[in-house]
Amino acid sequence: MTIDHLINTEFRGCISVTQENEPCFLKAYGYADLPNKVPNDIETKFATASAGKVFVAVGIMQLIESGKLNFNDRIGDILDFDLKAIDSSITIEELLTHTSGMPDYFDESIMNEYEELWIDFPNYKIRSNKDLLPLFINKPMMYERKSKFQYNNAGYVLLALIMEKTTGMAFDHYLKEKIFNPCNMTNTGYYELDCLPKKCAHHYIYDVNRNCYRTNIFSVDAKGTGAGGAFTTIKDIQLFWQGLLSHQLLSYQMTKSMMTNHSGEADCYGYGLWLKKQGDSYLPYFQGSDPGVSFISSYNKEKKTVITLISNYGDDVWKLHKAIVSALN
Repeated sequence: MTIDHLINTEFRGCISVTQENEPCFLKAYGYADLPNKVPNDIETKFATASAGKVFVAVGIMQLIESGKLNFNDRIGDILDFDLKAIDSSITIEELLTHTSGMPDYFDESIMNEYEELWIDFPNYKIRSNKDLLPLFINKPMMYERKSKFQYNNAGYVLLALIMEKTTGMAFDHYLKEKIFNPCNMTNTGYYELDCLPKKCAHHYIYDVNRNCYRTNIFSVDAKGTGAGGAFTTIKDIQLFWQGLLSHQLLSYQMTKSMMTNHSGEADCYGYGLWLKKQGDSYLPYFQGSDPGVSFISSYNKEKKTVITLISNYGDDVWKLHKAIVSALN
């Protein structure tokens, strides 16, 4: 499969296209460490921003299937801290589908830059889900629960806290045990930026004032949370899709429900997955964007293809993903 002509020579990151789990296209571009000219390769671990929500969704649905949680469970009956003005009757399903109306710490409908969060609150303090609570717990509800869809990062922070409360484990340890290990995703995890393991890419932002690239270490959470922040490789994402689609992680019915539109019209959303309308069906995908980070991965059921793009320079993976999808059609 030749798609090289679609790829801008300045793209930095990794691109993978597989069909029926067989690689059709797999290439790495640019540098993982720019000053030292260390190239990205297919074993490089990249940050994925909000893409990690899909792992949290799967983890919660596993707990639902095991009978430890229910879609209709209310947050006020599970969490043991003061929710302040947040409606305690918000359900797990409403958190999963971004229909809770709860306050968000990064409201993407009114805020443009994630870096804005850390002007008054140092990002190095964010190393667990509870560390994000001060950024939204005192805010009012944005709208009445279940009345509309609005993407919400804080909702997935609460889901991770519910996971921790239910299992007695740190959410990332639970995801490693129940998702990453079963799928043999040995290069996926939630790492602290000041203690990264080997083969992790640095993520770069172009600084207009200094006319150079700087890393994003002061621009994102010091460690990922339920809202996102997992590091992974292009190969591990393929292994995740294989585990999900073979019903290794969830039952057939729960997997089908995950890929069913539960909220939104123009922007359709299942459980942890975005859904793009294609005729009578949907193209499921998950994505993420942070300063210096861009990611998208999609699955086409009819063609049995998985397309994944990751960039550690915040390159436009969405435009390129669209072009690759069009070329394959």
